[in-house]
Amino acid sequence: MNVLILGGVAAGTKTAAKLKRENPGWDVKILTKGKDISYAGCGLPYYVGDVIHEKADLIVNTPEKFTALTGVNVQVGVEVTSVCPEKKSVEAKLLESGETKTYGYDKLVIATGASPFIPDIPGLDLKNVFTMRTPDDAIALRQAVEEGGIKRAVVAGGGFIGLEVAENLSAKGVKTTVIDFAPHVLPNFLDPEMSEYVENKMSDAGVMPMTGVALEGVIGTDKVEKVQTSRRAMKADALVLAIGIRPNTAFLKDSGIEMFKGTILTDEYMRTNIEDIYAAGDCAMVHNRQSGKPAWSPMGSTANISGRLLAKNMAGAELSYKGVLGTGVAKLPGGVNAGRTGLTETAAKAEGYDVITALCVVDDKAHYYPGAGSFIVKMTADKASGKLLGVQTLGSGAVDKMTDIAVTAISLGATVDQLATMDFAYAPPFSTAIHPIANAANILLNKMNGELDSFTPVEYAEGKAEGYRIIDCAIQPSMPAYPYLDVTKITGEVEGYGKDEKLLLVCSKGKRAYLTQNRLKYYGYTNTKVLEGGTIFNTEVAEQD
Repeated sequence: MNVLILGGVAAGTKTAAKLKRENPGWDVKILTKGKDISYAGCGLPYYVGDVIHEKADLIVNTPEKFTALTGVNVQVGVEVTSVCPEKKSVEAKLLESGETKTYGYDKLVIATGASPFIPDIPGLDLKNVFTMRTPDDAIALRQAVEEGGIKRAVVAGGGFIGLEVAENLSAKGVKTTVIDFAPHVLPNFLDPEMSEYVENKMSDAGVMPMTGVALEGVIGTDKVEKVQTSRRAMKADALVLAIGIRPNTAFLKDSGIEMFKGTILTDEYMRTNIEDIYAAGDCAMVHNRQSGKPAWSPMGSTANISGRLLAKNMAGAELSYKGVLGTGVAKLPGGVNAGRTGLTETAAKAEGYDVITALCVVDDKAHYYPGAGSFIVKMTADKASGKLLGVQTLGSGAVDKMTDIAVTAISLGATVDQLATMDFAYAPPFSTAIHPIANAANILLNKMNGELDSFTPVEYAEGKAEGYRIIDCAIQPSMPAYPYLDVTKITGEVEGYGKDEKLLLVCSKGKRAYLTQNRLKYYGYTNTKVLEGGTIFNTEVAEQD
């Protein structure tokens, strides 16, 4: 069997290695345009920040080592220019010599990945304009910073890579601004109020977010001096383009392979619409596990999973890829880690769900253990069935663990009440006696059952608490502008408060406000609301005079 694989980073090398393990006698060949294969694309920002010290650590495998380890024939510097399914062949250009060559195949895997989107604006030919897609990109940016020529930088793009580059530039002493055309950073990954929290933490750390701003050009004589945006020109010594990526599929234009917006459509077995042609990685669509719709998931994790399944299927198995959940985690400026899986509230509503959410602040481990912190958790569920739809988590701790638990629960169709009673691991250095995600589930359950009456941060921002009297319910008085109630002193009717008066109960996290609500309800107070997330999330409440 002659298998030809186009592309040699994540999906291509995973498919090739697994194929050779399944069928050592098969002729498996990788053609790749670049000189490197199997490099750590997700690690590039951390090389910029010197978290990863050595250049060599970015290269998982050289072509020579990969061939020796797997038996795969790797040919670098080969740019495929067209695919001819009728002849079962591809045309390619050998970049070193300039000659053209035809390669035949029995089965073809397209894993050509994606490239940075480069906008059509003036000034991109100036020195100190960078992208962040290959090891050479990270090496060039770090070298420029360490040579002392970059004191101020603009990062265009508020997604994962852009924010990770910004964090690492800031750690190297570079004054950094992030611009994005979207209304918020991490658009489509977090709900807007969660993104706003991230933006506030970025600002506190000196990494300034400017959203709703278009990149219009770069100004300078020989190198970057200013970055022109739709709002104003900003002084800068460097511009890092992290606006997004586009699939490397232009060479497939006349192949007959079905695509959507330049991304190859595949079925659940990674097959294209043409027999014996498969696709995986950043150039291909997979499916969303919840909706069943085609989904683009340009993640190293997706590339490796689909590449492995593809190889198994090509070798005779019939294993379907059930799809992605939009899962991701990131280390962000301001000491915030962000994790999400499943549907955000915005996405769930767009899918037609009758949604209920709860946003809460919970301990990430035993509060008395050194280094304990908090998680901000937004949990989304279907109101009718109680089915868990999505979880977003922000905090300084292990948001990946929270996210992975939610991945498991959503993938297995769990309801919120099932999540609340799972037997999670507990010891003070790792968790709380009631696990943080179970704690969040209990809060959502209280809301679903009517035991918690609350306003979400979004509802509060929309003015739905208009006419409510704000009451400080913290352990100690913390908001001088408002009256204070200590739940431990409430033993009956509270003087100065009407039984039908609209009362908005606020504490630091939301827990003590809920306890106060519970006590007031018992004594006949009928119109109380708790502000979800407390003053830790809704900082503007505590700042009011």
